[in-house]
Amino acid sequence: MKKSVVVVGSLNMDIAVAVARLPAEGETLQGGGLAEAPGGKGANQAAAIGKLQTPVCLIGKVGADRNGDALLQSLAESGVDTGAVLTSSGQPTGIALVTVDREGRNHIVVVPGANGELSSDDIDSRIGMLEQCEIVVLQLEVPLETVAYTLSKAKALGKTTVLNPAPAVRLDDELLRHVDFLIPNERELRTIAGLDDVGGPSIERAARLFAEKGVGALIVTMGEKGCYYADRSTVKAYPALQVNAVDTTAAGDSFIGGFVAGYLASRDADAAIREAQIAAAITVTRHGAQSSLPTRREVESFRRSLNEYEQFRSRRGEDEA
Repeated sequence: MKKSVVVVGSLNMDIAVAVARLPAEGETLQGGGLAEAPGGKGANQAAAIGKLQTPVCLIGKVGADRNGDALLQSLAESGVDTGAVLTSSGQPTGIALVTVDREGRNHIVVVPGANGELSSDDIDSRIGMLEQCEIVVLQLEVPLETVAYTLSKAKALGKTTVLNPAPAVRLDDELLRHVDFLIPNERELRTIAGLDDVGGPSIERAARLFAEKGVGALIVTMGEKGCYYADRSTVKAYPALQVNAVDTTAAGDSFIGGFVAGYLASRDADAAIREAQIAAAITVTRHGAQSSLPTRREVESFRRSLNEYEQFRSRRGEDEA
């Protein structure tokens, strides 16, 4: 059986509006366009993994409506096994309201809908999926008790666990001790670790804090500032890849998809982070969520170009010396 991934998380229809700049509190702005696109952190991360030709199954819940049908179709087209997605009899498919400015920055408000019904019983009904996979990936757009239950089940089964703590809330020690890779962005890290600022020393302190609670490693994504990896013995900064960003909506989901696909293939966190950075760099050059996620071929092409550029710089440095 091929090594595979199970993502447990949300499915949302994204309703996005373009604006010149993000509004201030109480301010009304005129939008430049409105678009609907499949999204949700669980669905986005599953799609990111599937597009990288890594076997992946999604466990989640949608409503019995056209948005749910559209989400399932989009996931199938991205190579995701949707057979474990349940349908709610009483709630609509989740909605995310997204505002994106000219610099690619965004504000997002999520209406959970059917996502809020995903329960521990639903996880038990799909336990065979967890038993067969290698890595289990979760976020916080489904009930926190379901996330905690899934993490404990996954660790009891000996699986590698990845948690993206978004949207950020303070997490208890019992949940954290079941997390192998905790992957927040810098804003999320401030919330879950109680930090006033985020940088190398504070990330190192946070990593020690989380290690004491049982977390294997902390990976902090910081947009144009790159990312940090930290565990009990190592802190490493990764500079960002320089691209022309137009929309950061799915950057974090693409990073996690790239990391999980890379880690499943190599079991090497450093190699997986480099894969994640390439995937995220491609994503931010495009508009949308799932529509912006790169394919395996695109990631490999970007990597070749990056390697050629680094070789050119190395040769140039030798010539100047």
